[in-house]
Amino acid sequence: MSTRTALPRVVLHSADIARALTRISHEILESNKGPENLVVLGIPTRGVTLAERIAALIGDIAGDPVPVGALDVTMYRDDLHRNPTRTPRPTQIPPDGIDGKTVVLVDDVLFSGRSIRAALDALQDIGRPAAVRLAILVDRGHRELPIRPDFVGKNLPSARDERVNVHLAEVDGVEEVTIAS
Repeated sequence: MSTRTALPRVVLHSADIARALTRISHEILESNKGPENLVVLGIPTRGVTLAERIAALIGDIAGDPVPVGALDVTMYRDDLHRNPTRTPRPTQIPPDGIDGKTVVLVDDVLFSGRSIRAALDALQDIGRPAAVRLAILVDRGHRELPIRPDFVGKNLPSARDERVNVHLAEVDGVEEVTIAS
């Protein structure tokens, strides 16, 4: 008896991703009442690319550049014993830091919430933001921790054994979100 793996199904195309990021950028600006004291930090790998895009969109909309950076959470994860081969990426905090700022954490997929918990721990070691908001391209559910995004590109109900993959042109050479068994 052979087991067949279903081919990945595209759930977001390039134009869908662009629309979602534009909407998220507008929502962030509205929520923050402008770009003042805003810092956008992406969680590597694809969260950084998404954060850079969101910061650029906010800058274009508001007419003011928004500081953007990267927040590596590798050493703050609670699953390192299961996956010790993770390679830490550089954390890059904008020169003015995060103290007293509204930090928008950006990641590609929200699943259990554990990466975001690790990001909150990492932020605590860097400074004391006035507020932390969460922007996610895809929220697939199945939370294990009480974490909820403030800004969501797409809610994508999924089975626990399905895999949601975000592919971005800058990282993968293709722009889409797929789901597969």
